[in-house]
Amino acid sequence: MKHVLVLFLVLFMTAPLNAADFGSDCDVDAWDLAQFGTYMAVQNPASDLDGNGTIDSLDVALFAGRFGESGCAQEQFQYVYEVGPDKPYADPDAVPWESLLPGSLVLIHYRDEPYRSKWVVARRGSALEPIVIRGVPRQEDGKLPIISGDNATTRLELDYWNENRSVVKVGGSSSPSEIPAWITIENLEIRSGRPGYFFSDDRGNTTEYSSNAAAIHVEMGEHIIIRNCILTDSANGFFAGSQASDLLLEGNSIFDNGMEDSIYQHNNYTEALGIVFQYNHFGPLRSGCKGNNLKDRSAGTIIRYNWIEAGNRTIDLVESDHADLYTHPRYHTSYVYGNVLIKHDVVENGQVVHYGGDGSDYSIYRKGTLWFFNNTVISLRSANTTLWGLSSNDEEVKGFNNIVYTTADGSRLAIMGEKGTVELHHNWLPEDWQASHESILLGSLTAWDNLEGDAPGFVDFPGADFRLTADSPCRAAGADLPGEIIPDHNLNNQYGIHQQRHERFHGLTIDFGAFD
Repeated sequence: MKHVLVLFLVLFMTAPLNAADFGSDCDVDAWDLAQFGTYMAVQNPASDLDGNGTIDSLDVALFAGRFGESGCAQEQFQYVYEVGPDKPYADPDAVPWESLLPGSLVLIHYRDEPYRSKWVVARRGSALEPIVIRGVPRQEDGKLPIISGDNATTRLELDYWNENRSVVKVGGSSSPSEIPAWITIENLEIRSGRPGYFFSDDRGNTTEYSSNAAAIHVEMGEHIIIRNCILTDSANGFFAGSQASDLLLEGNSIFDNGMEDSIYQHNNYTEALGIVFQYNHFGPLRSGCKGNNLKDRSAGTIIRYNWIEAGNRTIDLVESDHADLYTHPRYHTSYVYGNVLIKHDVVENGQVVHYGGDGSDYSIYRKGTLWFFNNTVISLRSANTTLWGLSSNDEEVKGFNNIVYTTADGSRLAIMGEKGTVELHHNWLPEDWQASHESILLGSLTAWDNLEGDAPGFVDFPGADFRLTADSPCRAAGADLPGEIIPDHNLNNQYGIHQQRHERFHGLTIDFGAFD
């Protein structure tokens, strides 16, 4: 016991502030407490604050000791590389990416002219000494530094594959050759990775981007955070492959991506072991592009507190063909809650959410449960809208506490397609909603305790303020969250316009929808 006490005291006195500052907002506050509790519940390594490989009472004590502290602990970084006008490095391709060590901070300062550089990060940080690539916004208005793939140059000391698939890449490199870990990329606008744009590769050759390029491509790596970035004007905004794990996309703006007349490129296209999307603003794709907005093939998918509008499908959750993922227990449960989902009145798929698979091998479909609750769904379509398209009767949805509003007549709304199992209770729905628009329903729908009406009581629908008025029938109408999903998926927060986190305050009862 004496040795344990000594260890605790050493950790308490020496651990950096950011070990408990999950939000990286320079304050260890209620937000961090909620995150820490969630991470502890699922044994996420992010809650191993002392970095000893075990999540235990020492981590709890360490967090308690840090709670209420403030101040940015930039001194945690042993190595700082500053990029920008009058800085030691004029451009990002001058940074020695191939030799970054744990505790490295790359600061890319704003300048009026975009940086035309591209690179790979393939080094390993640690929980207490991450590798952070951080943009420093323009002071007067917060405008982010721009990394443009158009005519970008690559540092010749790097040697990595699939160069034509990214502007910024994480993992998948011969030099450096490590599988990256504990990497954070934040506060950057990364753009222009698609056909029609060219770059100079790591051998100095001029090359065009491929049709599956991305602003950021995580080919492999673990504990990767993409935060407060703008990802735009690329074939895919963000792309992650099956060798990635424990990804967090937080507070980003992802829009204007895709390829004209193609269904294969999306604002987001991911396949990982463990991925969380929160506080992101997903806008429309580029004009004429037919991809989905958020497409994901991951195991352990959590989509919460986002604003997602437009796309062929707003959310498309389909199968992985990698055994490490489709045999993983987390593959069969996905969570979508606290989001604003908007369908535009354009020629696109009528489904808001697709869940299951889109390939020919039905054996590897998700075949599990989609928990879908406390979302605000808006359809501006004059044609039919289908809330959930399920790929087979092995997929089910548990849907509750949602607001589903259509500007068209309520009969234009169908809850499901032809297949699947749906439990629908404690939701606000327009009058005359339909079980399905299909002539034959092969699945099943069980509905109870739903409210129906002409309007749910939004503060300002034309102004896209979907908070509830004081007399809204959706107030205090929600069902308690089932014990099987709490405390991991408590409604502690809600989306703030735009890309902000707000605490969600509710008493003994829960309101319908994304806002309380």
